[in-house]
Amino acid sequence: MLGTDDRLEHALELSYRYLNRSDRTVGEIRRHLEHKQVEAETLQRTIDTLIGQGYLDDARFARQFTADKREFEQWGNDRIKRGLLSRGVDREQVDAALEEQATDDTELDRALAVLRLRFPAAPRDRRERDRALGVLLRKGYASDLALDALAAHTRPN
Repeated sequence: MLGTDDRLEHALELSYRYLNRSDRTVGEIRRHLEHKQVEAETLQRTIDTLIGQGYLDDARFARQFTADKREFEQWGNDRIKRGLLSRGVDREQVDAALEEQATDDTELDRALAVLRLRFPAAPRDRRERDRALGVLLRKGYASDLALDALAAHTRPN
């Protein structure tokens, strides 16, 4: 039978290996350790230790995730929010990260950039417009905003 310190050491070892692949949230570590059948008290002590060591910081994770998804994946706020919430980040931290990572270009500007990249020529028929709209919706742009971006993209300069 493992002692309390041995159980904590084992749980930390599992967590370090899991964190080695990429940054994680508290929720992801919690689910990972629960899956590994780490008992609740040891799990909480492990999370507290990892937070104290600076390995877990949901606010930092949310800021980085938001910046990366906006820059590299051209995701809209809705998809970013869903991604962070599904990883167990607190709603207030999600909202703060989205606000903090707001750039000079608006969500509409980013949606237009996606359209211009994927559809250099404005969609001419319903099928092309539906495809363009689908791209924006899958990227996580709100439907109203996606429709506005599509209308702006099809307007002659």
